[in-house]
Amino acid sequence: MKVGMIASHYPHAAHREEFIARVHRVREVMLRTPGCLSAACWLSADAVISMVQWESEEAAAASMAAVEAAELDVAYDEREARPREIVQVVAG
Repeated sequence: MKVGMIASHYPHAAHREEFIARVHRVREVMLRTPGCLSAACWLSADAVISMVQWESEEAAAASMAAVEAAELDVAYDEREARPREIVQVVAG
């Protein structure tokens, strides 16, 4: 069953471009993971939104493990104005 994730991040204006670059680095790692069907970065006035789709929960877990193994900067910290909103979805 296909699964997905929609994550809205709210970086402070001074960190927005840096944060967009961070999301793109994570996207590149995820797309190299077997079973990752798509990964995209979208922008709104105040958010950086990442959307990822996998062929299964196992593929999603493998992508997350790949991101962790790549030691990318994904920490939530003072660079973000408010907490991230992450929604996990399944195909209907």
